[in-house]
Amino acid sequence: MEFLERFNKAFESKARLGIMSVLVVNEFLSFNALKELLQLTDGNLATHLRALEEQHYVVVQKQFIGRKPSTTYTATDAGKQAFTEHLNALEKFIKGA
Repeated sequence: MEFLERFNKAFESKARLGIMSVLVVNEFLSFNALKELLQLTDGNLATHLRALEEQHYVVVQKQFIGRKPSTTYTATDAGKQAFTEHLNALEKFIKGA
């Protein structure tokens, strides 16, 4: 089953699948928006985002809006490609190809 080799361990976690799914269809999202959408705790979300960032699948941008800090996340081109390949491998697995 060669398509199993295309499974990406970075996306084995339900949280990381959710993060990438949301970021692929949105240009960027704030930490709080991701937390609310995915119903994750601060620590859990931060851990998964850091892991994806280390793989260069997401980039973080920290800035101040007025006096409030704002952190946003964006899927990189490499992240989008890796995620698409992972989804294609999952689809082939499900279809039994």
